[in-house]
Amino acid sequence: MIAREWKAKCPLKHKDGFIAYLYQTGIKDTCVLEGYMGAQIFTRDLENAAEIKLVTFWKDLECIKKYAGEDIGIARLYPEDYKYELDPDTFVYHYEVIENQWKNK
Repeated sequence: MIAREWKAKCPLKHKDGFIAYLYQTGIKDTCVLEGYMGAQIFTRDLENAAEIKLVTFWKDLECIKKYAGEDIGIARLYPEDYKYELDPDTFVYHYEVIENQWKNK
């Protein structure tokens, strides 16, 4: 399994709106693709901004290419991102997932 990590910063006033928008773009576009295995969204408030991290999980790199294109290291940004005054990373990181364990309650 491969984890694909992307992050951005936005003003705190746009945090909730951008997270909702992220569900309507990045999550909605990827969750229907072959090889998509799930996603996690992380957020933390900084002094003047929110940092938002999206990690999607994929079966393999070939599945990511179907979404991201041949150069999987380039982030896919969306036309409406500017409305949220984003400071996005234009690149992504990929990691091989060695362990994926969740404790059942």
